[in-house]
Amino acid sequence: MRLSYPANIKIIQVPCTGRVDIVHLLSALADGADGVYVAGCLEGECHYLEGNYKARRKVAYVKKVLTELGIEPERVAMYNLSSAQGARFAEIANEMVEQIRDLGPTPVR
Repeated sequence: MRLSYPANIKIIQVPCTGRVDIVHLLSALADGADGVYVAGCLEGECHYLEGNYKARRKVAYVKKVLTELGIEPERVAMYNLSSAQGARFAEIANEMVEQIRDLGPTPVR
């Protein structure tokens, strides 16, 4: 089955979402991304035990920072899904693009 998601989604693969750092998320926005989302393992099913929990805390922190800066925290999100949920991944990508489109371009530029 061939899944389609918007062409303006840039996928960056990491061994574990626990490796995603706060700086990575903020840098993406500073470099022109209108939104960023992290797609990690289902909670409790991380191969590295706590990586997805660490990622969730980092995303929450970035949302807090964005709020303090007067930027919509909805520009950053975290989703948990398994590798077998490709259709859900494509659905999330489309939802995120629509949400960001409604918010408009990032004010960071």
